[in-house]
Amino acid sequence: MTAWLRPSRKNLLRYIEPRRAQCRRYLSVQSTLPPSLLNRARSIASEHAKLSKELAQEFDPQIAKRLGPLLAVNKIFQQWESAHSGIEELKSLLQDSSTDEELRALAAADLVESTAQLSTISQELTAALVPKHPFENLPCMIEIRPGAGGGEAALFAGDLLRMYQAYCSRKGLRSSLLKYEDEEGSSQNNSSHISLHEAVLEIEQPGAYNTLRCEAGVHRVQRVPATESKGRTHTSAATVMVLPSFPSNGTDESELNIDDPSNDYYIDPKDVRTDIMRARGAGGQHVNTTDSAVRLTHLPTNTVVSMQDYRSQPKNREKAWHLLRSRLAQARREAREEETVKLRRSIVGVARMGRGDKVRTYNWGQQRVTDHRSGCSVHNLDDVVQGGESLDVIMESVRAWLGERDLEALIAEEEEKEQKGGSTAKTKGR
Repeated sequence: MTAWLRPSRKNLLRYIEPRRAQCRRYLSVQSTLPPSLLNRARSIASEHAKLSKELAQEFDPQIAKRLGPLLAVNKIFQQWESAHSGIEELKSLLQDSSTDEELRALAAADLVESTAQLSTISQELTAALVPKHPFENLPCMIEIRPGAGGGEAALFAGDLLRMYQAYCSRKGLRSSLLKYEDEEGSSQNNSSHISLHEAVLEIEQPGAYNTLRCEAGVHRVQRVPATESKGRTHTSAATVMVLPSFPSNGTDESELNIDDPSNDYYIDPKDVRTDIMRARGAGGQHVNTTDSAVRLTHLPTNTVVSMQDYRSQPKNREKAWHLLRSRLAQARREAREEETVKLRRSIVGVARMGRGDKVRTYNWGQQRVTDHRSGCSVHNLDDVVQGGESLDVIMESVRAWLGERDLEALIAEEEEKEQKGGSTAKTKGR
């Protein structure tokens, strides 16, 4: 080191002292990621190297397709290994008693910076390792129905519908009312004072499912109904389901190819009974006079979908099939997740927040909205039900909560695989 760059011993000690506590803490840290996640990252990197070698020898579209999802993890893992290796070298330098004070000071500064960098890379690697939800890039449908609470529950269901419509309008998300039916059987959404029986709001924007899937569950309301003469607070609820919205025709993506009989989302037309009937309720000349309403029944699961919102029977049939396909796809996805849910409960002790659980409370008296999954509370209820920024705050907290649960489930799965692998190795050894 040149003389003009060499600091005095006094300045070196002054520079080192504040960092000694940090260095001791960093020296005690062996890894910033759970071993199970590191093993998964190494496995993905190994598979990436193998497929890249095969692809270099001969191009294969199937191999190229398998290689695509591995690229991001492999790239971040290489950065993690490089940063981790650099930290190990710095640790060795600081633990070596023969290292002079000048080099030790530089190593201490580099260790602080490198550890912060490794922490950032670790977060990126963790996010990349969590498998993406298969529906996250799809549009979605929000299905709203009143629950316990009679007429007040039906009015609250209508409030939720308008909340999501306002949210979509503010965020610039294309939406349309796929189905609306009030207690009188009418499909005309003309008044906020008529009790809602069922509504389906379709959000056509790609990726809408990933944005809004945090809204699924039972929403509870606590308020004094307009018909309550004694001022007593009533509690009622409405159910919100978030379903993936699939294209009407199959696509090139194998997972979304709904015309492929081997696909999970395929529906055999022979399994569906179609009933044609007259539309009911108030609404126009076509009501009770033309056979335009369509009801589809999926016989294996007894799932029933009816549609009468359009004057054209073919249009009602098309929309009914669209809704039936989404409901069945969501049900099949939930069935495939059941083993993961059981594993999550047994290992990390986290119960699944399904559609039968209360996920959020809207308390009119306190002007408070509380989400019971993330624990987030905001005291601006009016802004929430108007689809404002306060709703963004709650939804973002739930998305973070869902990410944490997905990570816990992933770690549990990897640890379970390691335990099974260890048990198999012991059995073979015997």
